[in-house]
Amino acid sequence: MEAELSGVENTRAGPGASGGRRLPAWLRVSLPRTPVFSQTRELLRALRLCTVCESAWCPNHWECWDRGTATFMICGDRCTRACRFCAVTTGRPLPLDPDEPERVAEAVRMMRLKHAVITSVARDDLADGGAEHFAKTIKAVRSVNPEVAIEVLTPDFNDDDGALDIVFAARPDVFNHNIETVRRLTPGVRSRATYERSLSVLRKARQRLPAGCRTKSGLMLGLGESVDEVLEAFRDLRAVGCEILTIGQYLQPTGGCLPVAEYVRPESFDELGKRALGMGFVCVASAPRVRSSYRADYFAQAKTGG
Repeated sequence: MEAELSGVENTRAGPGASGGRRLPAWLRVSLPRTPVFSQTRELLRALRLCTVCESAWCPNHWECWDRGTATFMICGDRCTRACRFCAVTTGRPLPLDPDEPERVAEAVRMMRLKHAVITSVARDDLADGGAEHFAKTIKAVRSVNPEVAIEVLTPDFNDDDGALDIVFAARPDVFNHNIETVRRLTPGVRSRATYERSLSVLRKARQRLPAGCRTKSGLMLGLGESVDEVLEAFRDLRAVGCEILTIGQYLQPTGGCLPVAEYVRPESFDELGKRALGMGFVCVASAPRVRSSYRADYFAQAKTGG
């Protein structure tokens, strides 16, 4: 990122500046201080549920679980893709668990969530990419609590109309699909996914979902992108009707993932957030520790226009 964006110089990541080492002060996290963290962990274990919090080595999972929230990851814990930024295991997936939707619903009930976030691994081995499993999970959660806001963070389903329409028909309150990075860097960062395909998915979501259902996407910074490329991505997302945007710092979760090119300062995130709002996004979360589902309940008001 060019320093001229905010008049401050971002921190270049030197050798070994990855995998949680040599983090700037603004990226360091505190360990949980209340019993809620353990209670959340024990509940998820008891219900045999996967979360992206653990599977993707999310740095915020300490805070989120300490708040009694989590992002449920359905369709198993093995992904058919091998994106170079992600710590989720790549391998041959197991068959879908038919009872998983009901267990997610039970977790939502017991955790008293007002905003539930459901994501999944990519399941290119399935004809519908896991779309029907998403729909069943949405239905199961709503059967337990019709008032809960449901956000789905989906793979691209290979931009298959049939699969996408299955998810759209289930009427999630927020449909989230991450573009992840700028156009130029996409081939080296994402596995099988393409920049244009993700834009197509988001365009179809905005065209086919009711106006009250918001569309959302997210970008990681610190992979070697320029400010101009980031702003281009903002414009591309707005052109397909994307309304909610998250912008956060990429952190290398394991040694086998891409290294961090630079640590973008909080001031730069602030300014990019203002630029995005100026382009017409309904809501923008832009800060180093922001992730797709980090404090996603904040977007519940944006969902309803409140």
